[in-house]
Amino acid sequence: MTRRAFVHIGLPKTGTSYLQAIAWPGRDRLRAAGLLLPGARKSDHLFASMVVRDDPGVARRGPEAPGAWDRVLADVAGFDGDALISHEFFCAASAEQAERMVSQLSAVTEEVHVVLTTREPLGLFTSSWQESLKNKATTRLADYGRSESDDPRAVWDWRSLDLGLVLDRWSPAVPPERLHILAPAPPGVPRTDLWDRFCGVLGIAPDTCDASQGFANSSMGVAEAETLRRINERLTGFNTGRSRGVWLRSFLADERLVPRRGEPFWPADDQVEDARRRGVRAVEKIRAAAYDVVGDVDLLLVPDELPERRHPDSVTDAEVADVALDLVATLMGDLQARSEGERPGPGAPAPGRLARLRRTLRRV
Repeated sequence: MTRRAFVHIGLPKTGTSYLQAIAWPGRDRLRAAGLLLPGARKSDHLFASMVVRDDPGVARRGPEAPGAWDRVLADVAGFDGDALISHEFFCAASAEQAERMVSQLSAVTEEVHVVLTTREPLGLFTSSWQESLKNKATTRLADYGRSESDDPRAVWDWRSLDLGLVLDRWSPAVPPERLHILAPAPPGVPRTDLWDRFCGVLGIAPDTCDASQGFANSSMGVAEAETLRRINERLTGFNTGRSRGVWLRSFLADERLVPRRGEPFWPADDQVEDARRRGVRAVEKIRAAAYDVVGDVDLLLVPDELPERRHPDSVTDAEVADVALDLVATLMGDLQARSEGERPGPGAPAPGRLARLRRTLRRV
């Protein structure tokens, strides 16, 4: 039986992919250090989150996907040490689903711990809108986040982005001292700060894994984001999670639009104020409880003064055309290199994350 099971439930867009990209390549080293990543492969944690959240879409992920949660539980039951289960979509679970998950884990482990990585709500909100675009969404930023879904399948919604709402559902499932909150990192700290603090919660040495394996999810500029949104309106196909991840998220957005380093942006004023209120509520809730907090919770507050930034609705047709034409020129170079069996020339986007993703997909 496992001694402690750590369930890292998100939030989305708080460094979860970065942490997972370090942990999974170091799976064998973590196991030798006494920390198990249960399941057959990384995708089992996504599929397990779907099972826990009663998402019928798990049946479309392949014949083995619906059994992922059972595989995770079986591995946890058979390991003498600690275990880590990590996927950001767990945070969208209902209170009943969270309680059921913890109860099932409690049958095969001595202690269940919940781990939350966090981010101030305004940056999280704008980043999550971009992530929705990378998954083929077409919603304008002005219309995004105008409700709180009661559906555990709604992962790009305040349901999973609002730390206070997530705590409302998850905190009753474990004692407060077993709910660990990693506050946002202060400006200027090393990139590995999040991994170091995460390891501190798990009780392992940070150098157990190669932290250089991690990658940060970078942001698109305002014109690039609006261009992708309009491209999505015309796209056909790319209807599976795998195809969207490989082609829209990695190939198109992360490796061809993000490197343009466009202008940052904000949502509308009322959305900024909404994010500010949510940050205040989350901090008040944390201070009123006895959670294990790592870092400064004041960094969850949206600053009173913000620099001037554009809104995506201000992007002109001419700006979209400029981004789109550059994109066509880049893609033509990619096609030529591919057809002639050449490597991309100087200045062409490096395969980087897409190559890593393809290697991962071959393993799953």
